Amino acid sequence: MITLALTTWSEHGSLLHEGRERKLTLPEYSQFLPCVELDTPFYGIPRLSSFAKWAEETPEQFQFIVKANQIMTRHRGPETAGTLSEREVFDHFKQNSAPLVAAGKLKTILFQFPPFFGVTKENINYLKKVRDYLGDLPAAVEFRNQVWYQEAYRQQMLGLLRKLNFSHVIVDEPQTPTGSAPYFPVATNQLAVFRLHGRNFAGWANQGKDWRSQRTLWRYSRNELQSFIPDIQRLTQEAKEVCVIFNNNSGGDAADNALTLQQMLHLEFTGLAPQQMDLF
Repeated sequence: MITLALTTWSEHGSLLHEGRERKLTLPEYSQFLPCVELDTPFYGIPRLSSFAKWAEETPEQFQFIVKANQIMTRHRGPETAGTLSEREVFDHFKQNSAPLVAAGKLKTILFQFPPFFGVTKENINYLKKVRDYLGDLPAAVEFRNQVWYQEAYRQQMLGLLRKLNFSHVIVDEPQTPTGSAPYFPVATNQLAVFRLHGRNFAGWANQGKDWRSQRTLWRYSRNELQSFIPDIQRLTQEAKEVCVIFNNNSGGDAADNALTLQQMLHLEFTGLAPQQMDLF
């Protein structure tokens, strides 16, 4: 099975052939694609009522990729969580996101680790702790430190992800000297995840105040999209699901690219249309 997703739902007015100023609602978005990446938990864990609302207003088969909080990915230390310990941050995340789990709508929790999260004994042990904290909840790991993919470490890295039942996130992104991971299309469990960030080298390296408007400013050509298809199709033979997430939306290109890839792969997503009221 192949599924497609975008990062957030509000920024994709082109799904309705409307401008970027038109903010989509989640029910509108969920009529087009079967999954969305929810990035707000990275900045602050939403309330239980918010997760419950998102579960209720989406079709039965719709699912969420929920980004782990920045304390969980060690972008920030646990001391910034106030009185909560590291484990308590995880417990808070799990408690509030429980409505998605109960509804069968949590596809995975995305751990996007920072570039300074390198290959160290401490970080390897932390990955093991993450699995302990999460229990049997699904999780996906995206590295942004290139060292994990060096020949001396990559097989051990893949083996660790398999042992911990973490999905390996396959990224397409500009190859800067730091803060980038290579394209490495290998699955480590039954959910293979692609995250396509675009190829804007200058924007990816931008540290200025306008970095959000530049970082993922890229529109994939049909030839570039075609280049992913052999790996996507190959991985469907190794995993139950291949989910392709488009994160190239600084210029509003993600939705159009997703719909183009959907057409190229001849995909139909059923069960997403809003329920019709029986009026007669």
